[in-house]
Amino acid sequence: MCGISGIVHSDGRPVDAKILKTMNDQISSRGPDDEGFHIQNSVGLGHRRLSIIDLSGGHQPMTTSDGRYTLVFNGEIYNFQEIRPKLEKLGYTFKTHSDSEVLLNAFHAWKEDALQHFNGMFAFAIWDEQEQSLFLARDRTGQKPLYYGKFGSVFVFASELKAILKHPDVSKTLCPDALQHYLTYECVPAPYSMIQGVYKLKQAYFLKLKNGEINTHRYWNQKFDYQNDVDEKQASKTLMEKLVQAIEYRMISDVPVGVFLSGGVDSSTVVALLHQQRQGKDIKTFSINFEEASYDESTFSSEVAKKFGTDHYEKTLTASTMVDILPQVCDYMDEPFADGSILPTYLLSQFTRQHVTVALGGDGADELFAGYPTFFASRVANAYQKMPNLFKKMVVGSSKFLPTSDKNMSFDFKVRQFLMGASHKGVRKNQLWLAGILPSEQKNLLLSSFQNTLKSDDPLQLIDDEMKNCPSQNPNDQLLYFYQKFYMCDDILVKVDRASMAHSLEARAPFLDVNVIEYVNNLPYHLKLKGVTSKYLLKKCMNRHLPAMITQRSKKGFGIPIAGWLKKELKPILQSTLSNERIHRDGIFVNKSVQNLIDGHLSGKQNNRKQLFSLLMLHFWMDRYL
Repeated sequence: MCGISGIVHSDGRPVDAKILKTMNDQISSRGPDDEGFHIQNSVGLGHRRLSIIDLSGGHQPMTTSDGRYTLVFNGEIYNFQEIRPKLEKLGYTFKTHSDSEVLLNAFHAWKEDALQHFNGMFAFAIWDEQEQSLFLARDRTGQKPLYYGKFGSVFVFASELKAILKHPDVSKTLCPDALQHYLTYECVPAPYSMIQGVYKLKQAYFLKLKNGEINTHRYWNQKFDYQNDVDEKQASKTLMEKLVQAIEYRMISDVPVGVFLSGGVDSSTVVALLHQQRQGKDIKTFSINFEEASYDESTFSSEVAKKFGTDHYEKTLTASTMVDILPQVCDYMDEPFADGSILPTYLLSQFTRQHVTVALGGDGADELFAGYPTFFASRVANAYQKMPNLFKKMVVGSSKFLPTSDKNMSFDFKVRQFLMGASHKGVRKNQLWLAGILPSEQKNLLLSSFQNTLKSDDPLQLIDDEMKNCPSQNPNDQLLYFYQKFYMCDDILVKVDRASMAHSLEARAPFLDVNVIEYVNNLPYHLKLKGVTSKYLLKKCMNRHLPAMITQRSKKGFGIPIAGWLKKELKPILQSTLSNERIHRDGIFVNKSVQNLIDGHLSGKQNNRKQLFSLLMLHFWMDRYL
């Protein structure tokens, strides 16, 4: 795993080596083992390396033998050992055993079509000296980040936004539309970034830069092409085979590998299949616990660790620990991020790195197998929309009298969240269930002067635009497409990438193997959500491998007790960060509206944790970056 950066001047000016070095230094945690530069006239490429495969070889930037192409690469090509013989038959020779050299020669042989051969997670840049052009690409699911921007004749790119901000031609100007989207999504969805003029390359896209002109293209998309009469037994067998292969790929490493173990069916599946592959050899597993019972999953993770005899490590995230690590988390977040699970993920990565360099996890299973409660809620919402208006008014009215609880996924929280999106059509309602601050709430929260700077008053239009690319008109397929394109890519994978790379830990996700994704997406929906059973086929596949308490438990999620912490341990930080003086100085929010959110939460009458945590993380980011 690595970090990359680069500068290209379209006017022919030479690249300043000091500027490139300063940019590259910002991503040192992504690659503490080595650094390298390629600077030739108007182009400069930088690289930081975390050595995983071929520890003695694989130094970057790497140039083809004919001197035409130069590569900087972040990620892993898991099937590089299968691609290499194909290239050798074409006459290519290799000096290293690295996947980087395979990637570079594959591009030399097949140009952008090489992307169709790669099974992996990656973000890379290749400079073509002959054509004087730059090629950037990002993996299919967006596991690895890639930012870019063009400022006059200067084009810059990097693995992290903070590196781009070190270029003197990049102005630290807040992008109002990105802020609006952040409040809605609890993260900044691609292609936006919080800095005006800087963008994220979208998942499964490549970019070409030539003569100062930028063109982007999609090279892959999800497919939903299936027959409903699939044999469950055969489907279960095939799924098992593909998961086993995906884990085998991700065990290719010259450094120690462990597993993030939450105790849910996803991570437990990884442990079970890895135990089967390693035939009793030691497996290291890592879990985060909580003192608050409704958030703690240690009973489940301990049961899995015991069954498979893993070398198990646990750490507890307390309120005091949270206060200690919160500044560190904000230091490593390129952009504001209001998914509270970033905190336990950061702590998990921190202590996991003390024992291993690579960790496998269960990310992606929920989005592939309809694992979130919102998938079932979508069914309920469709029925709710058909109910008489009088009944709907009674439900809404009754919800106002529910006592507010700080417990994880409490009944009152689920009811109120459901009602926020239940009346909306299509996948829009799902984003409203996930939202930090609803678009309707933003109208009262944002100053009118700030709202006037927005290009649109509808941050959900981004979803509508992307859903036009969904290859299926089936509402269930569209729901899976939505989660894979937005929540998984812009929230879950960003969280894991930032938290792990802050500690130079590589996180790998077997469920996001392209062969697994394409197989599962081409299975009928009833094998994913059957009745009230989510992840039906995965659980059926793992029933004889995992304890019943794991396969039969309901989805919990990696939540944190932020509602209670805001009333106690975080209260002083909340009040000082969102003080009247501070809000007035920022010139973004209506002071009274912010204070009403605080007062309502501290009084216990409302659970405003999502809104307040979103505002807190935004202001922490502004303090550091603006």
